[in-house]
Amino acid sequence: MKLIVGLGNPGKEYRETRHNVGFKVADEIAKRHGLTLAMAPSQVPDAFIAKKFGADPLLIAKPLTFMNNSGDVVAALARYYDIATGDLLVVVDEVALPFGRLRARARGSAGGHNGLKSVIARLGTTEFPRLRLGVGRGDARRDLADHVLSKFEADEQSALEEFIARAADAAEMFAVDGIEKVMNTYNPGATDPD
Repeated sequence: MKLIVGLGNPGKEYRETRHNVGFKVADEIAKRHGLTLAMAPSQVPDAFIAKKFGADPLLIAKPLTFMNNSGDVVAALARYYDIATGDLLVVVDEVALPFGRLRARARGSAGGHNGLKSVIARLGTTEFPRLRLGVGRGDARRDLADHVLSKFEADEQSALEEFIARAADAAEMFAVDGIEKVMNTYNPGATDPD
């Protein structure tokens, strides 16, 4: 079974922010398969999950902790469902990539992302795939935390649905074909934020 975890912040005030693109990807994948994200078993507190069975079993998850504590949930999910780190894909926002750009990696540093820092700390390794979704840096005078917690601009909003669909395509490709295929398909020309 593969595990795809979309990172974000819980609460309606964060729902449409750049930081929550990981949640949007998890929601899109669940929708495609007619699944409903629901509370995880009590052994994995603070997560919404959905399971897809069949030839390519898949677990989709959204931690209900704030981004900086996402690692607690990711580690608990991996333990409870016996998911190897190579079968885990973490989907996050990335300010070092322009809006709409995707970047997949088989392993690497947190690249300054607090959600990834938490996952790395709780898993005790950097050896897990991740899919970074470009949300841009915004105005250089603006604090990055304010930027990622802001909503998308009108021109970005019009392209957001297609961007999330492409990211969901990449995540589903991971579930079937692995991270190398995703990297070869979606990475050409991307700037490496690690």
